[in-house]
Amino acid sequence: MAAVGSYLKKHTEALVKDVGIEAACQLTGKSKATLGRYYSDHDEHADRFMPVDAVAALEEAAGYPHVTSALAELKGATLNVEKRRENVLEKGNVNQSVIKLSQRFAQLMAEYNQSISDGVITVNEAKRMLRETVVLQQVLIDMKLHLEDETE
Repeated sequence: MAAVGSYLKKHTEALVKDVGIEAACQLTGKSKATLGRYYSDHDEHADRFMPVDAVAALEEAAGYPHVTSALAELKGATLNVEKRRENVLEKGNVNQSVIKLSQRFAQLMAEYNQSISDGVITVNEAKRMLRETVVLQQVLIDMKLHLEDETE
């Protein structure tokens, strides 16, 4: 367990440094000393870890999801980290999500129709469809978040 803790602390430190210590303090509402304890390798801080809401706030501002990536690696999973395409819904409501979902699904079906027209789906065609599927998945996540916001 000590190796896992050390691994997470290294990634927590990378996250704080990615955002910058001053910005990290503002985003999390924590002091420099508290943030330092979260990634300190001293024995007295071995059981201290950054709360998940603070990690989420910092990863939103960071260039890379350091802690989330580390957790995924520890579980044997991988992350597909990419910037969202500009036509993916980020703000709005459920109705906008449904419209965007319909549009993205239509785009995926158009890609599929074009790809299968000759009876063979090439690697490049499969990659295009995979990219479109990832965007569609993100629209579904946005829709889920909108629904959760409306039910609170």
